[in-house]
Order: sequence, then structure tokens, then C-alpha cells
Amino acid sequence: MTAAAAGRRHRMGEGTPGCGPLIPPLSETARPLRQQIFERVRAAGLIPRVQLARELSVSPASVTTLTSELIEAGFLEEVQAPRGAEGGRGRPAVALGVRAAAHHVAGIKLSDREHTAVIVDFAGKRIAGEAIARQPGPMELAGLLEATETLLNRVCAKAGLARGDLSAVGLGVPGFVDCPTGIVHWSPVLADRHVPLAAAVAGRLGLPVHVDNDANLVTLAELWFGVGRRLSDFAVVTIEHGLGMGFVLNHRIYRGARGLGMELGHTKVQLDGALCRCGQRGCLEAYVADYALVREAQTALNLPNRETQAVGALLESLYDHAKAGNAAARSIFHRAGRYLALGLSNVVNLFDPELIILSGERMRFDYLYAKETLAEMEAMILNTGRPMPRVETHAWGDLLWAHGAAALALQEVTEGLLGQTRDLC
Repeated sequence: MTAAAAGRRHRMGEGTPGCGPLIPPLSETARPLRQQIFERVRAAGLIPRVQLARELSVSPASVTTLTSELIEAGFLEEVQAPRGAEGGRGRPAVALGVRAAAHHVAGIKLSDREHTAVIVDFAGKRIAGEAIARQPGPMELAGLLEATETLLNRVCAKAGLARGDLSAVGLGVPGFVDCPTGIVHWSPVLADRHVPLAAAVAGRLGLPVHVDNDANLVTLAELWFGVGRRLSDFAVVTIEHGLGMGFVLNHRIYRGARGLGMELGHTKVQLDGALCRCGQRGCLEAYVADYALVREAQTALNLPNRETQAVGALLESLYDHAKAGNAAARSIFHRAGRYLALGLSNVVNLFDPELIILSGERMRFDYLYAKETLAEMEAMILNTGRPMPRVETHAWGDLLWAHGAAALALQEVTEGLLGQTRDLC
């Protein structure tokens, strides 16, 4: 599928009925039934009670009781289903839907070149979006907090909401993030290591804050709003200023025992190799990410120093040279594509996902996933006689990352309201 086709099919939170993973019945019995009911309604958009009971394999009486409680609590509402063209007699059909105004959350992505934010309602519909540019490079925590607060205030103003109207904030940053504790052990946007970012932002904003790695948030966006909604297992590889990966296992993000798993960009592909921005050498990211391409381009093409020209402009110049037939420029993309093929083949050999999504603005540079790259990837996959996983490219803009952060916030709010140990009201 082309990036343009993917964009037409999957507009994040816009025009798609429902949101959230479409989990088959009985696949996760640990979740309370009321939570399963609510999430099934949100995933469907609108659904009659009888269909809800059938899909969850529970009695209609149980569905009626629990949906009544959810309606009384203000989480669900009854919606008159549209009649067919022929009209009809009798009582109008009634479906259940999420009461969208019950809660609003914000999703924020902090990067080293642009910060983005969205606000979505309880049904997952985007209300507003905003972006602010920034100078590249790591920031002190105080500066990052100020930028986050400014961005949130702007997107709230666009949405017509006060900051206190939000139930939670999801926050995404590149780097090594311990999601349960909210500690960022390393990030290119922060000058310090081991920063308790969730607590610091929550203290500044006066709101619950949940932090995760940005690649996980792109994966959440695909799981909640995109092609991953119906898939139990898939991988998302992001190629932007760095190279990241998120993995969905049984409809849930897999983070590893310490919350730091799936760091594909920091798997080693060359002993004592190129310097990565994490401080180590030989990382896959150091051969594929934008700074790696710029580093090669400056040497091969005698391009201006990156301090005097934006990275994006340098990459566009390199891409134009490659399209025009410049052998040196083409070789840079070809080399990066070979390393990407190596990384993707390792993903397949380790996890055997149903689908791999290549995501990020850099996917506009089609040399990174040319036929030669995919052919080399296939050559390095174990030959079992079966076809390799599907590979799709999604060249989303930066708001995608913020959508994933909003999905994280929605997930945490839902768990807090309807989880195993919480009361309904």
C-alpha cells in the first residue's frame, strides 16, 4: 500500500467509526466485564445491546445491567440507530455509544525539532491539534516544562477547554522511557539522564501525566486508530530523527520486563561502528536515521554544515540529488536501505509479526524501502517456504505521535475508571 493510500484509508481519529483495539471475545478474561463492554462499545462506535452480548458471549441480562450502570455513570449513552430507506414501524432501534463529552485528554509529543499536541474526547475523536517549532538539541528540564505548558495551553484554547477540563495527559519522548514509573533514563530532548518526567510535568500542569517512548505511541496510534485495530500481533518501525520500534503482542503493547524493550534502533549492527546519539557505537540508528544520512551527505556531496542549514533541508537536497541520478547520493540511501533490511529481517526472525508498518515522515524517501531493500530483507529471513510478513509504509505527519500519546491517556483513564480494583462511580 502506498503512503497516500494509507493516508486516505486511515485518518487518525477522523471519520473512522470507533477507536481502540478490536479484541476477540474471551481473549482477555482478566479484564472486568464492564470494562470489556465499554471498550467494545468504543471500538464499535455504535452497537446494539443484543450484538454486544453476542460478541462478548455473555447473557443479554448481564449486558443490560452493566450498560445501565455505565449510562448512569455518564460513560455510555443510548443513540437512536438510523432507519433504513424504507422507514419502518414500531419502536426505533437503539444502539449504545460512548458519551464523548464525559472526558477529554491531551496527547503531546516532544521532539528535538517540533512539539505537537492533540485533544481528543472520550470516544477518541480529535477536537484540536497544535504544533510549535523549536531549536534542535537537548533542553534543560525547566525549559522543557515551560514548552510543554505553553503547548498545552494553546491546544486547550483551540479546543475551547480549560486545562482543568482534561482528565489526563499522555506524553511521548524519544529515548529510553520506563513507562510505569514515568522516568526517562535517556532522551535526545533532555540534557540530563534519569529524569522523573511524568512527575515533573504533572507537578507543572496539575494533571495526571503518563509518559512513554515515542515509538510505542506511534504503535498505539495504529492500534487504536489505524490498520492495527484488528491485528493481534504487528510491529511498527519509525524512521525520523532516530529509529524506533513498537510491538503489539496479543492486542497489547509489549514493553519488556523493565519497560525498555523493543529498542531496535540501538541493536548493534557493527562492532566499533558509527557513533550513535545515545553515546554508543554501531547502533542501527547510526546508519539509518536522519543524522546518519546528513553525516554521510556532508562528506560525499560537500553539503553545507548542519549547523547552518536545517536537517530537513539537507535531507531534501540529498533526496533531490539521488532522484536526479547522483551516484553518491543514491549510494547513501542504498546503504541506509541495506542496514534497514538487516534490522527488519531480525525483527521477522525474532517475532514473526503478521504486519510490519514503516512509519514516519522520512518514509517519503522511497529509497529506504525500495524493492531492493525488501528483497534483501527477504533474503535474510529464515526460508520456511512461507511468504514473509506484509510491509506497509505510512508517511504520517507529526500529529500521529500526539494521537498515540492521547491513546495512552485514554487507556489510563479508562483503566482507572473501570479497572479491576476501582469502583464504577
